[in-house]
Amino acid sequence: MEIILANPRGFCAGVNMAIECLDQALKLFGDGIYVYHEIVHNKYVVERFVDQGVTFVDSVEEVPEGSILLFSAHGVSPEIRQIAKERNLQSIDATCPLVTKVHLEAVKYARDHYNILLIGHEGHDEVIGTMGEAPESITLVETPDEVEALPFGPDDKLAYLTQTTLSVEEAGQVIDALKARYPQIVSPPKEDICYATTNRQHAVAQLVPESDLLLVLGSQNSSNSRRLMEIGHSLGKPAYLIDGKEELQEDWFENVQTVLITAGASAPEVVVQEVVEHLVENYSATFREEVLREENVHFSLPKELRILQTDK
Repeated sequence: MEIILANPRGFCAGVNMAIECLDQALKLFGDGIYVYHEIVHNKYVVERFVDQGVTFVDSVEEVPEGSILLFSAHGVSPEIRQIAKERNLQSIDATCPLVTKVHLEAVKYARDHYNILLIGHEGHDEVIGTMGEAPESITLVETPDEVEALPFGPDDKLAYLTQTTLSVEEAGQVIDALKARYPQIVSPPKEDICYATTNRQHAVAQLVPESDLLLVLGSQNSSNSRRLMEIGHSLGKPAYLIDGKEELQEDWFENVQTVLITAGASAPEVVVQEVVEHLVENYSATFREEVLREENVHFSLPKELRILQTDK
């Protein structure tokens, strides 16, 4: 058996920044730190921080007044920030800058009296946060079919934004439908879908024809990881989204000569290497890495954390 390791894979700059934020906060303050929602959508990462005394909450009201609270990489609405302020919480914003970009676009379009069509998945943390910036101006659109049911007309001021972790193809289909029905619709100055999401999707699409099986390391609630699995399915290959080697099943590898392995933007490299080691040990697999694009993006830690580090 041969393993092809797709590169780029795994952590993006936003995830690296969010995890570093929480690591640094632990060094500064020890345990007793709270995080609003999962810091990133990955079981392995979340469990590591739980073991270090971090508490993940789904409501700011769960956080004792005066505590330290991190906002996750997916971003939060102004309402959440205000509640945190009223509870006298020391908040540290670990929102990915690319998500912040979408928030700022939403605020701008709403201020200019546009009806904003947000392409994304209902209930996703990022979508909830973005819609909270201008709830009276934003309509969520998930599929091309939903475009026909929209209540807007040819004279309405319209703009669209997208969730950063969507499939490029998936978002493109909705955008095409919007432009066909509303030629006047305005697009963001620069594509909203994150560079890392795009790069990982392109790598899988290019490499999966060479493989018999696709393994994606990532958690089930990770939007960008699910998109990678779906690309494998769309190209006619069996594909599985797993958190780690414990979820591997022997029957997946029957008559399989080549396995393509990648990881979503919130999955750590350690889980990739554990799967590779398992396949080497149990199937005498060899492996090669295919580098399709170099990534050199880095995001600085948020200002409030840098100030806290200086104060300490």
